[in-house]
Amino acid sequence: MKLLLRLLLTAVAVVILAKILPGVSVDSYWTAIIVAVVLSLLNFIVKPILVLFTLPVTMLTLGLFLLIINAIIIFMADGFIDGFSVSGWFMAIIFSLLLSLFQSVLFSILKSD
Repeated sequence: MKLLLRLLLTAVAVVILAKILPGVSVDSYWTAIIVAVVLSLLNFIVKPILVLFTLPVTMLTLGLFLLIINAIIIFMADGFIDGFSVSGWFMAIIFSLLLSLFQSVLFSILKSD
């Protein structure tokens, strides 16, 4: 049940960010839910593999390369989902940073219950 609530909160964060950021668009609320599911699957399956392969670069940049990995995950979700689009690397990095911030705030509210 908590997983479903986290997915819905992530979908809400995606919709809010799509309204705020000029280079991000989501067609509908249903698309935002699909984006939340796809992002969680990509973060669970693909991100650890990317982090493992880019570990030397990540260590050399003191972890800042993880921003690029997050942008790659966002672009992969953009490629998989028709109603979701992100224009450019800068927007993908900003989107991933703000999505992480929103998720931290929303999940901490969820955890306090």
